[in-house]
Amino acid sequence: MKKTYIYSLLLTTAFTTFTFTACSDDFVEVDPRYEISSGNYFNSEDDYYNALLGTYDILQSTYVNVILGEIASDNTHAGGESATDVIGWQQVDRMEHTPINDNLDDIWDWNFAGVQRASFIIENQDKTDFEGKEQLLAETRFLRAYFNFELVKWFGAIPMKPEGQFVLGDEAIVPRSPVSEVYAYIESDLEYAVERLAVDAPETGRVSKGAAQALLGKVYLYQDKFDEAAPMLNLVISSGKYHLYGTRQGEDYKDLFEYEAENSGESVFEIQYTGVQGAGFECLQCSEGNVMVGFSGIRNYSGPVFESGYGFNLPTEEAYNSFESGDLRRDVTVLDIEAWVSETGASYGIGNTDPVTGHTGYYNRKYLPRINDNEGDANLTQPNNYRAIRYADVLLMAAEALVRGGIDEELARDYLNQVRERAGLGEVSASGNVLLEAIYRDRRSELMGEGHRFFDLVRTGRAQGTIAGFTAPKNNIFPVPLEEIQFSQNTWEQNPDY
Repeated sequence: MKKTYIYSLLLTTAFTTFTFTACSDDFVEVDPRYEISSGNYFNSEDDYYNALLGTYDILQSTYVNVILGEIASDNTHAGGESATDVIGWQQVDRMEHTPINDNLDDIWDWNFAGVQRASFIIENQDKTDFEGKEQLLAETRFLRAYFNFELVKWFGAIPMKPEGQFVLGDEAIVPRSPVSEVYAYIESDLEYAVERLAVDAPETGRVSKGAAQALLGKVYLYQDKFDEAAPMLNLVISSGKYHLYGTRQGEDYKDLFEYEAENSGESVFEIQYTGVQGAGFECLQCSEGNVMVGFSGIRNYSGPVFESGYGFNLPTEEAYNSFESGDLRRDVTVLDIEAWVSETGASYGIGNTDPVTGHTGYYNRKYLPRINDNEGDANLTQPNNYRAIRYADVLLMAAEALVRGGIDEELARDYLNQVRERAGLGEVSASGNVLLEAIYRDRRSELMGEGHRFFDLVRTGRAQGTIAGFTAPKNNIFPVPLEEIQFSQNTWEQNPDY
């Protein structure tokens, strides 16, 4: 069913010894003969390649960034069995989260684990030479930038150590760097990657030059650097490597989020998952499947197409109604469960009935679990890939930068209308703020369910008054987990108002 994958479960002793997180909090004595360190590793091409695999592997744990990013926005309710099911998600939905929140701590831990793995390679980049090392190091820099970008989006200022890994004791002496310095660090890694990555990735699932250009353009956009964002994103668009699925090849738009469309010309950077059993609930970050999909499934479902799940991440009625009349994206993005039951005779259950965080009558159809041949617990082994950067996203980011930067409204309209045409909608001919609002509306419709909405609202100053309970500037970022403040011996200050 799935294509080629480079990710494998490399959460072995070799890697758990140098990351912030592992599958257990227990400490284990490791025989020095089997401990992997820079002294006895990175002596061959295989060592570097396996370390790169281990860095890619952490991407699969970022499912939580996506589902919690949706829950934090006005797109979805937390859902679940009750109003206390996965309490950290419920708190974020209500904008009542505090520094004591295990789910926010997961985002901190798992993304820093990715930074650590990438930094271990970079720290030892000169130890052994081999053909293709420049490409490998460029991928490593991209991955470090990706993880750091997620961290700065969620938490603002973060500690940085460009020269290599964090080691025990650094938490008390390495300060949180200002956001501007974090972004400069990310830009430096991505500029390195853009210069050295191949136009065509060596294998399915590995990053290409276009992925680095797209992420760098996004990083510029998040800083309102429109004069830099627009040309960088235009490079991706003009490359001819990508297209909108359903426009050039005559495919149906409804197929965009089916398995057969994975790793297509629509996708600029895609996180790979498989249906192989790779974890349990005691170690969700170890999973080879997309855990978000099982968690988003319809509770107690029996019927065609879909598998049952836990009923989290439920689109609101307002989100469903926000689509324009005739927008083909609505029914691809959101499943109206009552209409589906009436059409198919399926049955389902309702869990959380809380009016703020509970059942809405809608599900995130893009990432609902489909009936497939996955192994083990179907809630942990869903093979749906996550399109972290889609071509439609690039077009809309470029359009936004072109308008907000006063650069080229005609080109911005062209990019916007390409996305709208694919969705079955008419062209927009507006200019100025009306055009900008149209771009914002289409970003919501195009990307709903994919974890971008909260950050789009925050970076454009529209979150307060749109997200219930949101107060700026406090909720623009999330609190640093309390245990991290404690580990730093209070060297790090908590984010304001937390």
